[in-house]
Amino acid sequence: MPQFHNIDDAPTHVAPFSHAVESDGWVILTGQMPTVPGAPDAPLAVGVEAQTRQVMRNLETVLKGVGLDLSHVVQCRCFLTEFERDYAAFNTTYKSFFPADRLPARTTVGVTALAVGALVEIDCIARRSQD
Repeated sequence: MPQFHNIDDAPTHVAPFSHAVESDGWVILTGQMPTVPGAPDAPLAVGVEAQTRQVMRNLETVLKGVGLDLSHVVQCRCFLTEFERDYAAFNTTYKSFFPADRLPARTTVGVTALAVGALVEIDCIARRSQD
């Protein structure tokens, strides 16, 4: 039976969703935006690097809320509104959150728009250890 997680310290929902859904050790995280937890109306950080850092911190917060961390992430889907302009800078910031030898599988796509006017959104799938 799936478990539906809403994490108190995570950013306020911008749509109807759970922060994470868990089933059989798999944890699927809803895409995170570059909003600051506890300050949903605060202006977004300027630039893709700063927004990517905030998105990754938000993913870390959700993962921590279910007892995991970025080392459990096996796959990410990344969405950029300015793909050609921001792809290289996004990659530099994104990869700084993972060890070079443990990068998750990833898909990155350009999109026309994201909620709250964001430049970047990332969702991910994590796996709880099965030891």
